[in-house]
Amino acid sequence: MTASHPVNVAPAAEAGPASSPTPHRSDAAATTVPESRAGGPPPREYGLDALRVVAICGVVAIHVFGVIVGQDDLRGNLGWWVATAIDIGAIWTVPAFIMISGAFVLDPRAHRAGPAAFYRKRFARILPAMIVWHVVYVVVVRMAMRGEEVSLTLLTRLLIDGKVFTALYFLWLIAGLYVLAPVIAPFLHAGGRHRALITAGVALGWTMVAYMIPGIALMLGDSRPNILTSWNRWWPYVGFFIAGWALRRVVLNRLWTVLALIGAGLLLAEAIWQFGVAPQHRLLQATFPVMATGTLVAAATLLIFMASVSIGSRITWRPAVGRLVTRLSDASFGVFLIHLLVFEVFRQLIPEVKAGRSLEAIGLTYPAVLVISFAVSMVAARIPYVRAVF
Repeated sequence: MTASHPVNVAPAAEAGPASSPTPHRSDAAATTVPESRAGGPPPREYGLDALRVVAICGVVAIHVFGVIVGQDDLRGNLGWWVATAIDIGAIWTVPAFIMISGAFVLDPRAHRAGPAAFYRKRFARILPAMIVWHVVYVVVVRMAMRGEEVSLTLLTRLLIDGKVFTALYFLWLIAGLYVLAPVIAPFLHAGGRHRALITAGVALGWTMVAYMIPGIALMLGDSRPNILTSWNRWWPYVGFFIAGWALRRVVLNRLWTVLALIGAGLLLAEAIWQFGVAPQHRLLQATFPVMATGTLVAAATLLIFMASVSIGSRITWRPAVGRLVTRLSDASFGVFLIHLLVFEVFRQLIPEVKAGRSLEAIGLTYPAVLVISFAVSMVAARIPYVRAVF
């Protein structure tokens, strides 16, 4: 596994399952696992590997079930609510990926050779994937499968906005964070976890307010949207990026781990309800927008991340289980890249899926898309040259 993957971001580690960090025995609500020796490879973080697998499953669910959520005339019926619960209930997955990335990319060991070496390693991996998959989704999906006419003017506009296809904006987002990483990493390392927590809190708070402003301005009769393009999509996620590093070794005790999961569940349940009734509660939606960078989802993501670290630190990972989790985690970047193409095939072949109105059809399509995407990604990773873009 390489740290250069936008989604699959953990660095390579030779350590086996027994090397997973274990918490100090303490009655405190949370303890901090000590760092491994600076000169050696980091231990495998199986809790974050498992979180990455769960998160990519959530990303696929958002894109598959989201076609039902987007049908305004279905709004309020049972099928729509089920799809909405799955879609909005998984919205935490994007900031979770950013936190996982920050946990490893901001490690001082990733920057020992200097910024030039860091950039060479990261961008040698992300740029080929960015180029190839932008071409695939424009030529194969938009033009060949959907029959769209993509002019040079339209393509230029899509590239500037980072909207060539549904989820490809994430590649631009993570690339922007990679640019900042050599500056952020030494600053955080010099001040320790306390500095990282303060910086993450300030950055997250700034983002939360920034995303309240458009809704409040709209209520006052003035449109003031936050404009994001390919080149600035990273800024709302800086707080998550730093928080991943700050919280990567915080281990909650069992009671607080359970409370964290319950709290995250309640926050996401509120977000699901709020999304469903948003037209009737404009002030609530303006101040606590239901989006990946909104306050509700941000809080839920932080809780899920800490719970995952805590659970992963307590599990004794058997070698076979550890290998399976690692392989699935390694494949997550490829799943992210390929799943929309796989889903488009289903849309073209099955009218009920293309219509996006049948919960049964979409519900059966989701596991098929997920399994096929994982299979393709895992096979592609074994093929020379092909694996360079997976």
